[in-house]
Amino acid sequence: MKLRKLGSTEIFVSPLGLGTVKLGRDQGVKYPENFVIPDDKAAGDLIALAKELGLNLIDTAPAYGNSEQRLGTLLKGQRQDWVICSKVGEEYENGKSFYNFNAEHTRHSIERSLKRLNTDYIDMVLVHSDGNDLAVINEAEVLQELAACKQRGLIRAYGVSTKTVAGGIAAADKTDIVMATYNLDYREEAPVIEHCQQINKGLLIKKAFASGHLCAAGEDPIQKSMDFIFSHDAISSVIIGTINPAHLRANVQAAMTATKTKK
Repeated sequence: MKLRKLGSTEIFVSPLGLGTVKLGRDQGVKYPENFVIPDDKAAGDLIALAKELGLNLIDTAPAYGNSEQRLGTLLKGQRQDWVICSKVGEEYENGKSFYNFNAEHTRHSIERSLKRLNTDYIDMVLVHSDGNDLAVINEAEVLQELAACKQRGLIRAYGVSTKTVAGGIAAADKTDIVMATYNLDYREEAPVIEHCQQINKGLLIKKAFASGHLCAAGEDPIQKSMDFIFSHDAISSVIIGTINPAHLRANVQAAMTATKTKK
């Protein structure tokens, strides 16, 4: 797959990124079917397949159970092959999420992620919003601390994984990257896409298949979804959270078809 420039950053990403919540957490998730967290061999094989298929973006978070720790081992010797995206703000413990957006916790979270991922830098870090996007962006200390971490060379770019249109637009104005929700059944965040395009900010899409709930009657929902999403030039990459190799292959094929058709 041809790499795409992430907004005004110097980061280039594949049209699909591999989400890794299912490598580290199987509780408190909203997928329609239960799943078993893959063992190290299966996880390693999945990452190898993703790399073979042309993916270079991998998405993780402290809130994804032990996903970061596992990637620190699974990506050993491959750091130069991957653009790593992690998060700050959300913690998941004992079956519950809690949030902390102050500077001290943000700094601690970054330093912890660096150790877990066995790397001296993270390509991009997003704030895991609790839904109060504007308060997080305009009032909390987290963005100022992420800017400081970028200045220190600990991260290359930063942004916000938002949950509202106003939050997505504000994040685009104040950071490098926005991660927004957009799919065939949920199009409310289209203004965020338009704004990112206008000001050349990086845009990642989450929940492209509505966390596995999307269904297009009488049609291929995967291809229809990819065609729909990649009709927008502003979108750099779609994060897909599959642990099924066949699904991964199908998603890649659909994305390649969508991007080639668009050209």
